[in-house]
Amino acid sequence: MNLETYYEYCLSKKGVSEHFPFDEDTLVFKVGGKMFALSSLSNWEKNEPAVNLKCDPERAQELRAEYEEIKPGFHMSKVHWNTIAVNGNLPTNFIKELIDHSYELVFKSLTKKIQNEIIKLEN
Repeated sequence: MNLETYYEYCLSKKGVSEHFPFDEDTLVFKVGGKMFALSSLSNWEKNEPAVNLKCDPERAQELRAEYEEIKPGFHMSKVHWNTIAVNGNLPTNFIKELIDHSYELVFKSLTKKIQNEIIKLEN
């Protein structure tokens, strides 16, 4: 997966916005005001791309055990976040599934009111 694919895929999800809340390097994607994906742009430039994605704690442990590209979240809660090395052997479709999982977890944590507002949005 390249940066453009990652960027476009995250933004294609309903109600998603991009932010730089921490610094000018860390691109954060949010749904309903809550983060579901973030990545260092300079790491992409250094050919060391990685993305932090939210994950169900049990599944996070399973993924880390199965894939060397998936580690506990860097600078994040190690229980709920994984850091995925994007330039490893993981197929793009699998990374997209992980992005979907993160998005869905965060979306489901939103209030019903915010969920309904997002559902009504045009894509």
